[in-house]
Amino acid sequence: MASYTNKQGLKVVGTRPIRPDGVEKVTGRANFGADRTLPGMLHAKIKRSPHAHARIVRINVDKALALPGVRAVATSADFPEIRPEEAFVGEGPMNFRDLSRNVMARDKALYEGHAVAAVAAASPIIAAEALELIEVEYEVLPQVIDVEEAMAEGAPLLHDDLFTQGTDPKPERPSNIAKRVAFAKGDAAEGFRLADVIIERRYTTKPVHQAYIEPHACVVSTTADGQVQIWASSQGQFMIRAYCAKLLGIDMANIRVTPAEIGGGFGGKTLIYLEPVALVLSRKTGRAVKMVMTREEVFRATGPTSGGVIEVKLGAKYDGTIVAADLVLKFQAGAFPGSPVQPGCMCAFAMYDLPNVNIVGYDVVSNRPKVAAYRAPGAPISTFGVESCLDELARELDIDPLVLREKNAAKEGTKAVHGPTWTNIGYLDTLAAAKSHPNYQIPLGPNQGRGIACGFWFNIGGESSAQVHVNEDGSVSVASGSPDIGGSRASMAMMAAETLGIPLDRVKPIVADTASIGFTHVTGGSRVTFATGMATVQATEKVIDQLKQRAGMIWDISPEAVDWRDGCAYPAGPNAGSFDPLPLAEIAIKAARTGGPIGAEVSVNAQGAGPAFATHVCDVEVDPETGHVKVLRYTATQDVGRAIHPSYVEGQIQGGVAQGIGWALNEEYIYDQQGRLDNPGFLDYRVPVASDLPMIDAVIVEVPNPRHPFGVRGVGEVPIVPPMAAVANASHAATGMRLRDLPMSPPKILAEIDAEEPRRLAAE
Repeated sequence: MASYTNKQGLKVVGTRPIRPDGVEKVTGRANFGADRTLPGMLHAKIKRSPHAHARIVRINVDKALALPGVRAVATSADFPEIRPEEAFVGEGPMNFRDLSRNVMARDKALYEGHAVAAVAAASPIIAAEALELIEVEYEVLPQVIDVEEAMAEGAPLLHDDLFTQGTDPKPERPSNIAKRVAFAKGDAAEGFRLADVIIERRYTTKPVHQAYIEPHACVVSTTADGQVQIWASSQGQFMIRAYCAKLLGIDMANIRVTPAEIGGGFGGKTLIYLEPVALVLSRKTGRAVKMVMTREEVFRATGPTSGGVIEVKLGAKYDGTIVAADLVLKFQAGAFPGSPVQPGCMCAFAMYDLPNVNIVGYDVVSNRPKVAAYRAPGAPISTFGVESCLDELARELDIDPLVLREKNAAKEGTKAVHGPTWTNIGYLDTLAAAKSHPNYQIPLGPNQGRGIACGFWFNIGGESSAQVHVNEDGSVSVASGSPDIGGSRASMAMMAAETLGIPLDRVKPIVADTASIGFTHVTGGSRVTFATGMATVQATEKVIDQLKQRAGMIWDISPEAVDWRDGCAYPAGPNAGSFDPLPLAEIAIKAARTGGPIGAEVSVNAQGAGPAFATHVCDVEVDPETGHVKVLRYTATQDVGRAIHPSYVEGQIQGGVAQGIGWALNEEYIYDQQGRLDNPGFLDYRVPVASDLPMIDAVIVEVPNPRHPFGVRGVGEVPIVPPMAAVANASHAATGMRLRDLPMSPPKILAEIDAEEPRRLAAE
């Protein structure tokens, strides 16, 4: 595979063209999940449990079926029993039995909002009326919401057959602790014995929503011969196909999934909720079925990310050398196992070169919706604890927090706690960029503080497919299997144009359905520009080989005697003959006479995704009268490998920062004593809006990843990792008070200020 990592001479990569999907979106012509309409289509809605934990004694659907306009009702009886079998199709390992029982409750409802039945009717109004006629008899059971309460002896059990994995000996009794994971390096106990200073702290975060604007939606159509077509808002059409096939016992070849445009996902659309239910109803009725969640359903029934408890212990020498670290993570998984506690463990100390580390994580079920991925799943939670504790250590040692990070930074050759040895990483470069940025030098006023925090994400590769075809007029079509969330259509087209040496406006990118392109893993984990980009470049290079062959036929010389550059074939040297350059368009128009259509498809299982590091600096002002935290300035420096489209890269960084600030200051799921969600909507679940934030300075650091032809390493996950700690550290610098429990909402800060004043006066 050719390498294009030398920045010199690049004409398309690194520029900022208009996005290929921009016009359709700003004019409202783009089709999202809820925009699909088919003739004779039915509308479906789901009846959901009002209880956080209840045994389903009986469901009576007779009255609903008798309502005029109702065509079918579905319950768990319409879903086959699934063995507890795991596969890695979405953004994490999925237990298919758990997935089936999350899509439709069987013997128990495990959270408020858990689906218990569904109805398809001639209109949404009739479907909603029919839901009220479905009679469900419940035996209400004790519920548990908090992660540590769920771990406690005697806590209400969600699953009688759940035994903690990762412990030796294997437990004899079930519990709510699904899994224990552990990582170690060196001898932590010996490291702490050698430490001059030891600090130990406890931090907590609440579950937060990905806050995508578009709710989950799909249309499913089945035919008399068993063929299924699905149109859905999703981060992976192949994931939908695989999950539906498995949950309903259908051959994958009989399911075709077309990805709609997606109004945000951030990991929250790497699971399925509606599609299997709509498919059951479509098979029952023989009609197309449309399902669209309300905003309240999105909050009550789909995955937020975990809340967690982070217990950190650090030991250091007086000069700032960290000699030992210990971390315990307790993550909420929701009703079924599968929190991102393992990546949380792996990412927590990845920024540092530490000799002695011990990490333990617990995956814990409770009566909440099953968690889903959210940008760098697990890493923001564990990093909030580690980077806050590091700030506290810096103050204990009277060392500048940035200098402390520089002193202990991971560098070339550092072996991470979770195994890999780092090469070609730009962490120190991000620290240097933050240190030299003008924002870092701005003097601060009263009630103002500056905080620094760093973050890491692995980035992943995986399976991707791409097709490149030369059209008759010399334009080029690029098709991939990756739903475009972070600008992948633009980046695929740009890499193809750069490789071919043609103008970008001659390349048209599309996202193909499951019947039109090879298998492609979900859009997630910051993998698409790396992995699908690799497939695109390799397919383009195969096309170039064909173009050289065709030029050789036209000139009657060997293909080895043909060079390709700047969109044209050239004789490789004087011995090859004297021919004028042959542009791509001239080769294309003669394709029928030289062998037929020109095109190639490549499928890869991409390896070598470069890890990504970031350093963030946040300045805040805290109002002592109200407890309100105003973010004054925010500077995010990140090693991006190579910025294919710098504007998209900056947007990814700014978006992650905005979400992280919301996570730090306002966002949380609030439950009452009965386990019911009190704030299922954007009126009461407070996300940042433009007026809450300053302009976010995104500083691009480029340390090319040698495993990719253009030096790409993923971008979209890392920006959400440092902000919580950066904001918390800045707030401490502004007030002198350390809030270790998120969110740091104004009432919490004001309560701390009010409590601190008597303590201060007493000390004086």
